[in-house]
Amino acid sequence: MSRIDDIFTSLRESGTGGLMPFLTGGFPSLVDTRNALLGLEQAGASIVEIGFPFSDPIADGPVIASSMHEVLESGLRVESLFELVESIRSDVSLGLVAMVSESIIERMGLNEFTHRAATAGFDGLIVPDMDINRTAPLRALADKHDLSLTFLIAPTTSVERATMILKACRGFVYLLARAGLTGESEQAPEIARQVDMIRQQSNLPIAAGFGIATPEHVRQVNEHADAAIVGSALVRRMTEADDPAAAAIEFTRHLSEGLQAS
Repeated sequence: MSRIDDIFTSLRESGTGGLMPFLTGGFPSLVDTRNALLGLEQAGASIVEIGFPFSDPIADGPVIASSMHEVLESGLRVESLFELVESIRSDVSLGLVAMVSESIIERMGLNEFTHRAATAGFDGLIVPDMDINRTAPLRALADKHDLSLTFLIAPTTSVERATMILKACRGFVYLLARAGLTGESEQAPEIARQVDMIRQQSNLPIAAGFGIATPEHVRQVNEHADAAIVGSALVRRMTEADDPAAAAIEFTRHLSEGLQAS
């Protein structure tokens, strides 16, 4: 079993649900990303998404889009994120998943990207903008390198399309907790209906994100799904902090209170 499979198996056995923080890779610096990764596990995270900055981020709201723009302006290379993960992989047991646009993968080449991701220590890929009908080559490479491969299901996704997406996923599926762009919300997302639909089609673990910003949101999401993804709320705190990594770790520790109550 892959690390992602092991993590979700453990979460299901414990019944606590998981917490998946999102970091924009290299924001506001590679050192900040590294320091955050080294502390997030102890703060309560099970898996961390590392977003590969992209000039036209898919469905990302202004907070994450701005962070990606800042990193791109600094000239960050894709290889720098691989090297970063390589440098800390032996120090953390966290699942590390790359959130990456199809165009970044294709620019490097599917074979080279998946090979480099696996050798660097990534455990999986989330590719939010890939046409589900074109995923077969990437699925084969993910299987070859024992990487999870995740695509997105929206609140409006039909049963027929969800079935296609679920067949293409390995490791877990990403459920968008609400439509629109990423961003904080005062209301906990309503995901029960879509989770039930997915459960009828697949045994894959479900990680739900978009709008999750409080321990209570985390608790409510994990009543239905297997993990709660938190992105904009965390990146915003990093943006405003004098010590971005410490802010990410402290906020994750705060969110993890929702796991204890689930």
